[in-house]
Amino acid sequence: MQTALTEASASGDLVTGGGRVHAELYSEAHYVRPAIVEMPAQTDLVKRETFAPILYVMKYAHFEDALRMHNSVPQGLSSSIFTLNLREAERFLSADGADCGMVNVNLGPSGAEIGGAFGREKETDGGREAGSDAWKSYMRRATSTVNYGTALPLAQGVRFDVP
Repeated sequence: MQTALTEASASGDLVTGGGRVHAELYSEAHYVRPAIVEMPAQTDLVKRETFAPILYVMKYAHFEDALRMHNSVPQGLSSSIFTLNLREAERFLSADGADCGMVNVNLGPSGAEIGGAFGREKETDGGREAGSDAWKSYMRRATSTVNYGTALPLAQGVRFDVP
């Protein structure tokens, strides 16, 4: 996290928060304050998974720009949009909207939405767990035919009359 925040600061981005807390009580632990990084555009830093409480904030003029930035990252676990615009919400949820395994409107991404199919896309792909389709990951589809007769019938009713 500190490496990412140092890189953001060095690029001229405005970093708020992110400092270590309780170091005097827990010298071996690394508790930190969440950080907000305001930046003029999406960079490679934003596209890396830092696994830390960092919120990158970028302005956009058109929803299509925001959706393009959102989908240009290599990860795809969970994402959210906060909007009062029904068209933006529906577009975000649609097949050509957010390309994540779990998509939320007006609530944050916990990464494990209770009762939903926990799944990922892109580099974070690992299948699906829970939800109504979870059983499919433990099954394989097959067409099976069993002949309980004594004759060997041919497919599609084909017959070979051999004298």
